[in-house]
Amino acid sequence: MRPFELRRAANVQDAVLLAATSPTAQQGATVRYLAGGTTLLDLMKLDVERPAHVVQITPLGLDRIEPQADGGVSIGALAKNADLAHHGYVQRVYPVLSEALLSGASAQLRNMATTAGNLLQRTRCVYFRDAAMRCNKREPGSGCDALEGYHRNLAVLGTSEHCIASNPSDMNVALVVLDARVHVTGLHGNREIPFANFHLVPKDQPHVETPLVPGDLVTHITVPPLPEGARSGYLKLRDRASYEFALASCAVVLVVKDGIVDTIRIGLGGVATKPWRAVTAETQLAGQPLTLANVEAAAAVALRGAEPRRDNAFKIELARRCIVQAIRNVAGTDLT
Repeated sequence: MRPFELRRAANVQDAVLLAATSPTAQQGATVRYLAGGTTLLDLMKLDVERPAHVVQITPLGLDRIEPQADGGVSIGALAKNADLAHHGYVQRVYPVLSEALLSGASAQLRNMATTAGNLLQRTRCVYFRDAAMRCNKREPGSGCDALEGYHRNLAVLGTSEHCIASNPSDMNVALVVLDARVHVTGLHGNREIPFANFHLVPKDQPHVETPLVPGDLVTHITVPPLPEGARSGYLKLRDRASYEFALASCAVVLVVKDGIVDTIRIGLGGVATKPWRAVTAETQLAGQPLTLANVEAAAAVALRGAEPRRDNAFKIELARRCIVQAIRNVAGTDLT
């Protein structure tokens, strides 16, 4: 691990100033916020992250999980994944979020990992995590060894010729179907970013993963109330039953009225470069009878445009089946 300067922020405004206006930041050096540290410290040890300046933000009080008067919930950036997954209101109103969190990492990591840390989780692509390999996400313009190398677990949606790294977060897939909003404060004030716009596809700049700029600090995430009668759930398919990243996963929010799909939201994980909202599949299924044939047709549409490579083409069929089974699970009935 390379030497770095550690500073402890006294409050949110102090954190922003330390991150954005420190001499190291002004000289173009990397500055990182430190909360749970479950990803950052790993990457620093691997010499992938090389911050000259680290700002400790754990004591800032951004860990509250607060149900809102309108039926939504506000989730502090520093809320622990375990606390969020086991929160009674979240389990009752947003089971898709609780299920997604509980399917990720291990109990020990969930006790340390934070909401914002999970939100900003970096890819598990082996070439990104190996400083000796070419990776445009880690070193812009260096190339992408994953294209012709080991890419079985990488993306088939949202890719480019510069990057096929998949987003590893389970929580993010749930939040994208919950229409969450990310609240950020920075040198120029506060702003809200719709969750669907928070993560960026790589195009020709894989190293630019979000709209955040130096000094920006995520303070909390808000989730609006679900439509009346909504059911939700998360299904994760992986090589082993625990402590493994998704090969394909699906988050679903569903409202059915008189056998007709009134509301459907479908999110995909493990198969895309960002938490993926399957909007075309939603459009295909909305207003239609909830039948197996209609769900299978929508699942096929969701993977239209996928760009598989030599070893990950299986993900297309796997993701289709994941969508169908996830909708079955949430509907709570066999589809005919």
